[in-house]
Amino acid sequence: MSNAPMLIVGGSLSAAASLLHLAVIAGGPAWYRFFGAGEGMARMAERGSITPTLITVGIASVLAIWSAYAFSGAGLLPRLPLIRTALVLISTVYLLRGLMIVPAFLLNGGAFEPFVLWSSLIVLVYGIAYAVGTWQAWPGLTGR
Repeated sequence: MSNAPMLIVGGSLSAAASLLHLAVIAGGPAWYRFFGAGEGMARMAERGSITPTLITVGIASVLAIWSAYAFSGAGLLPRLPLIRTALVLISTVYLLRGLMIVPAFLLNGGAFEPFVLWSSLIVLVYGIAYAVGTWQAWPGLTGR
């Protein structure tokens, strides 16, 4: 039994996000648009450019690695290098990205696209899961 159930939640969320990014590649330009990648990415995909695929595979790969770190911290995978540092950094990146909604709100006078709001709130949940899970697992992350 894991002593860090929130890391399992965070790792599962990151794994799902990684798979979703791969699905966007398969879904093509309409999926790039729907999931907020921007018109530029959608147009490059329409033209057959490899750039959107490479960027999206890169993001999916990072999310998969972050998932592995969460599962490692929860004791479901073998201990990965620099586990404490990595989990703190991953938590920080997710939390900062999630909190970007605050400056976006202030800079735009309270007006922004729904994608900005929803993506920020979703990523904030990821960050909370990683931060709480890292805190839960912290004592056991030294000797494993």
